Amino acid sequence: MAAKHVPLTYKGHPLRRKDSLIYYGSMAEKYIIMLQVLDSKKNKDMDVANKVSVQLQLTDPDLKSRDRVVKKTEKDSLYAAMDVASVWLERALAGK
Repeated sequence: MAAKHVPLTYKGHPLRRKDSLIYYGSMAEKYIIMLQVLDSKKNKDMDVANKVSVQLQLTDPDLKSRDRVVKKTEKDSLYAAMDVASVWLERALAGK
C-alpha cells in the first residue's frame, strides 16, 4: 500500500523549505510569510538558527518583489520567528 504524501503544516498552514528559505502559508491565499535563516550556529552536530528574517508578503505575481513586502522583522531564533509569523499571517488573512 502506497503512503500518502502529507505536507508539513503549522497551525493549519503549509510549510515549505528550500535551503535557507521557509515559506509559511499557501500561494492560493492573499498573503504568505517568507522566513530566511540569515545566520546559524553549531549545537553539537546540528545547525541552529540564531538570526531569522520574517516577511509578510502579498502573493500577487504582478507586483515587483520589493512591493510585495507588507511587514518585516528579524528574530534571534526560529521559534520566535514562527511565533510572529503565525500571528501576522492569521491577522492578515482575517483582514485585520
